[in-house]
Amino acid sequence: MVEKNQADVLLKRVRCLLLLFVFALVLSGVTAFPLKWEVDILAKTLGRNTSLGRHWPALADWISFVHKGVTETHREYPFLFYGTDWLAFAHIVIAVAFIGPWRDPVKNVWVVQFGIIACVLVIPLALICGPIRGIPLFWRLGDCAFGVVGIVPLWLALRYIRRLERLA
Repeated sequence: MVEKNQADVLLKRVRCLLLLFVFALVLSGVTAFPLKWEVDILAKTLGRNTSLGRHWPALADWISFVHKGVTETHREYPFLFYGTDWLAFAHIVIAVAFIGPWRDPVKNVWVVQFGIIACVLVIPLALICGPIRGIPLFWRLGDCAFGVVGIVPLWLALRYIRRLERLA
């Protein structure tokens, strides 16, 4: 009976952590759809001629530069945003894969391990490709934070799944 209760508690913990991760993954993905709108808001709140922008001039300059690029690209080459639509779609598809560990964490532990590997790989991608694309260091570190933050619930879920495995 005690082992059954332990297994139930562990399963609930795993599911809560997976739900948190999937929610964050989908949220970060769907933000790729309204990219122009989001950059417009960023420019209005953090751009060069804003009170916040005057406190962080490097950030304001970067956001203003990005806003100009996104606006001109949207006007002249809107088909390029189809790539960010696919980026959003990929986030959603990856999130769907986590239905497996939600249903049977022990059998589908590989999905959690895959997620952990993906979180780790965010860091070299940002640090290698960022400079190639002219992305400033502070922005690359922000991108790295997605991997660092994302790995936490997955790592905890993996620990709980291993404990569930031992109870089975």
